[in-house]
Order: sequence, then C-alpha cells, then structure tokens
Amino acid sequence: TMKNPVPQAASLLLEKLMLLVHIRPLPAGSGGETPPPAPGYYDTSCFKRGDLLEVPRTLFIHFGIYLGENRVAHLMPDILPAITADRRQIQQVVTNKRLILGVIARMASVRVDTVEDFAYGGSILVNHMDRFFEEQVLGSEEAARRAEKLVGTTAYSLLWNNCEHFVTYCRYGAPVSFQTDKFCETVKMIIRDQRSVLASVLVGLASIVCLGLAPSTTLPTIFIPFFLWMAG
Repeated sequence: TMKNPVPQAASLLLEKLMLLVHIRPLPAGSGGETPPPAPGYYDTSCFKRGDLLEVPRTLFIHFGIYLGENRVAHLMPDILPAITADRRQIQQVVTNKRLILGVIARMASVRVDTVEDFAYGGSILVNHMDRFFEEQVLGSEEAARRAEKLVGTTAYSLLWNNCEHFVTYCRYGAPVSFQTDKFCETVKMIIRDQRSVLASVLVGLASIVCLGLAPSTTLPTIFIPFFLWMAG
C-alpha cells in the first residue's frame, strides 16, 4: 500500500516556510555577508563548559553548547560537507547560500565555532531553557561530551532535527523543539479558524508553489486533504 503523501507534503511545506526565518539578515546595500564581531567581543568568563547558549533573533532562536575556551558546538544546515572533505573550507563561517542549500538538501553539520561566529553579534542567554527541564538537566560535563560526540555531518530537518533538538538532547537528554511546536500550532490554529479562510487559502497556494505540484492538479484535491490533516 502507498503511504499517504499529505502529511509528507505538509511537512515539506512547513519546512520551506520556516526556512525564511533562519536566514541571517544582511545590512542594507551590502552585497556580501556581514562579518562577525572581532574576537573578545563577548565576555566568556561567565560561561561554563556544558552551558546551553541561546541567541534570540527577530523571528527565531539559535542554540549551542559551550565547550570551553571560547568554543561552541552548534548544529547548522550546510551543503559544503556533502561536496568537499576540505576541512579548511568547511570550517569557514557558514554563508546564507550554504545554509539555504543545506536546508534544501537536508544536510547539516554539528560544528565548533568561536562564540563570536556562533552568536554573530546577537545577545546571548545562558541556560535560559533550564526552567522548562528542572529535573532533567544533565551534568555540565555530560552535556559537553554529548555535543562533542555529535560533531560532524548529520541529516537536517527544520521540523525534526534542528539546532534546538541538538542542544536539548545534549543538556536534557531529550531532543525537543519548542520553536517547531509553536510554529506548527500556529499554522493549525489558522487552518481551524473558519474566520481565517483567506489565510488558509494562502497557505494552500504556498503549498502549490513550494511543492511544485503539477498544473493539472485541482484545488480541491490539494486543499481538502491538506486542511483535514492539519486540523487533526
């Protein structure tokens, strides 16, 4: 029997939508990447090995595990490990182009960068998520060792295996993502709310564009099972 393609199609659509909030914004009028702050920009004396570092952005949050000596392990979508084994190229700061292609190809790497490269100028929160896992916080050394063992190429999914899944596994022993849960619930609320018909139609149209469905596919065929699955 064939698997129902609707959940898979909806999952792919959500991933493509979430891709938009993972791109680093470039300064106005700039044709290149924004350079990270110079070394020493952050005071790392307050960080301890195994700490969970959290960098709030405008529309999303990036996470990493501090390893000590100004090093942070974090999961980043990246296409380069799939096309070259040159560590010098791979270790360079991930650009928007590499990030986007990594998401499309579902390729990523758990990499170790300086605090400056990891935070990219953003403010850093330390162990801010501990309040949600009061009795599940692992030892700091255990969290750091878990992160170090996972360094290298890995599969990537914005919904099922992102930077938040990585750090929660390392520090709390369970890979979860509150960002993903919140995003999916928001989309479901839009679909369920009959007053949001226009928003629902827009989501459906986005599925046509993102998924590249054939022109011969009728709208009822696309929308009805998609909406039923999202409302379930």
